[in-house]
Amino acid sequence: MNTLSRLSLLAILLLLLPLAACAPSTSGKVYSRDQARVSHSVYYGTILRAEPVTIEGTQTGAGTLAGGALGGVAGHSVGGGHGQGLATIGGAIAGAIAGSVIEKKATTVPGVELEVELDNGELIVVVQEADAVYKVGDRVRVIKDARGTTRVRQ
Repeated sequence: MNTLSRLSLLAILLLLLPLAACAPSTSGKVYSRDQARVSHSVYYGTILRAEPVTIEGTQTGAGTLAGGALGGVAGHSVGGGHGQGLATIGGAIAGAIAGSVIEKKATTVPGVELEVELDNGELIVVVQEADAVYKVGDRVRVIKDARGTTRVRQ
């Protein structure tokens, strides 16, 4: 791999790092910017069930694009002439597939499905990131915004 290919590869990797932070949080402790300084309704209840789940990762297309570019650069460094063009195309396709899979896997997080009986008798289920430990019988606050985004907090 020549120096230009290595520099291109490094530049693409550096561009990929911030993309991992772009995935929206599913944590009960993280609020988006537009949820700040907005009133939320608060309900109280008791945990009836707390089951581990997996929250599927996102595929924004960023991983596909970055992987395709990275694969194209890697493929271009192979061979010369007509074969080099085929290697570039093949590398770009393989990189795009790998980038998509990597993005989804990197943004997949462990979650928890919480069944809560509110004090008014209503039963609800909330799925959120497993960023706290919940046990059956725990008293919790259920916070809901005007758009229906709901989170459970201790």
